[in-house]
Amino acid sequence: MPPKICLACSAGGHLAEMMQLKSFYSGYGHFFITFRRADTESLAKSERVTFAELPGRNPLATMKCFAQCMGAIRRENPGVIISTGADVGLVACIAGKLLGKKIVFIESFCRPSKPGLSGRMAYLFADLFIYQWKEMARFYPRGIFGGSIF
Repeated sequence: MPPKICLACSAGGHLAEMMQLKSFYSGYGHFFITFRRADTESLAKSERVTFAELPGRNPLATMKCFAQCMGAIRRENPGVIISTGADVGLVACIAGKLLGKKIVFIESFCRPSKPGLSGRMAYLFADLFIYQWKEMARFYPRGIFGGSIF
């Protein structure tokens, strides 16, 4: 049986990027970890979604999000976590790494010339790090240029 995939991302643009990968992940068992907002509520009508607290650089909210992500990852037991960032996506990656999961992090399309905070942090531990702009190679020498998700 192929491994289950955890798709971890924030709402908005990060979710839009993740949805561009649907032709890939739809062939596997999968679930999302994200925070509650209109677009993710809509997603939950057709996909398995675990809602976690939005960290928003708030230490207490981040701890709650971390506990929720740990619980979801333990319960669902994915083989890999794929994230397009940020906030909840990064916290889920950290939780997954601590639980021994493989991490694939895709740096946001909106980062053509300078790394984002989530990308810089995930680069330290991701098993596979993909960036979407060739200019990012100088920041992520161990990463892979994957081209645009869009």
